[in-house]
Amino acid sequence: MLHGPLKGKGYDWWWHSFTGVNDATGEEKQFFVEYFTVNPGRVRKTEVILGQDEKHKALHDKPSYGMIKAGTWGKDKAQINRYYPWSEVKVKKGTPFEIKMGESICSENRIKGSVQLKYMEAKEHPEYMSDFGTMEWDLNVDKRIAFNVGYGASGILRHLNAFEMYWHAEGIKTCYTGYVIYNGERYTVSYDGSYGYADKNWGSDFTSPWVWLSSCNLESELTGNKLLNSAFDIGGGRPVVLSVPLERKLLGQFTYEGVDYEYNFSKFWTGSKTEFSVEETDEKVIWHVKQENRTSVMVTDISCRKEDMLFINYESPDGEKRHKRLFNGGTGEGEISLYRKSQSGLFLIDRIRAKSVGCEYGEY
Repeated sequence: MLHGPLKGKGYDWWWHSFTGVNDATGEEKQFFVEYFTVNPGRVRKTEVILGQDEKHKALHDKPSYGMIKAGTWGKDKAQINRYYPWSEVKVKKGTPFEIKMGESICSENRIKGSVQLKYMEAKEHPEYMSDFGTMEWDLNVDKRIAFNVGYGASGILRHLNAFEMYWHAEGIKTCYTGYVIYNGERYTVSYDGSYGYADKNWGSDFTSPWVWLSSCNLESELTGNKLLNSAFDIGGGRPVVLSVPLERKLLGQFTYEGVDYEYNFSKFWTGSKTEFSVEETDEKVIWHVKQENRTSVMVTDISCRKEDMLFINYESPDGEKRHKRLFNGGTGEGEISLYRKSQSGLFLIDRIRAKSVGCEYGEY
């Protein structure tokens, strides 16, 4: 997506998150891998230009690189960043896509790569915005359920670069198979137990507030059955369109056993409305979202322990790091109530228990 104005002031990233099982202990663990690119139009193709580096700040340089961000949440949480100059980043245009950074690859059906950073390197180089550690992965990717956000990412609005931040969630239920080696421990990622997610974002800056919730690890509280053909995804904040900030808005979809319940403000004819709030306690971040359209209502309550979450790091294409407390997690839990509207009131379709919820919140 980095063409036209976004070539010199734009980012484009591909995000993957999933669950693996420790080969030695049987412990489940959630991981993430992200392939991130920014400002390919900068002239010094053989140099990694980091926006938080004091040398580049003094020269008013804008960031320009490919980056792989990978890590995990929980007791040994970490985000480990590895940077590449644009001379080592290869992007295959068209469909199907493929991106290579050094020996690491990301395509429609496979992700493979590694990151590593030593403790002293991370400590001495805050401009890396990285923790220390090592992670290696090789995974097949099968995207089973998509959330197409519709008009907001349509061809004309992409051509105009109308939005500051775009979102396309092609795999709100994605099945991964393969392995991860994290700090020397091997994890097997299996098709049915991966509870995976894949999306992409691109644009010229990031939204504030920044809200995201998603999971396909779902169970009906009414029947006790696992919901194997279901997933939900909620995201957004405050869209900026043609430099004009809109009211706080979220997009959302619950695919419930193959039936889509969508809440999308850009499809005005559906009568979609959203109310949301995010609360911080000493121990947790708590999301409450109520979405409705002309035919259904979805109420989502999710929480995640702060001690399991990261403050995930991104710098904008202009070199500023505006989000200083962007909570990011993959171990959220909570409940979703899905209702059908009728002339006599609301009919409960199901009350669903959600685990392994990917979650984000930040505001500046």
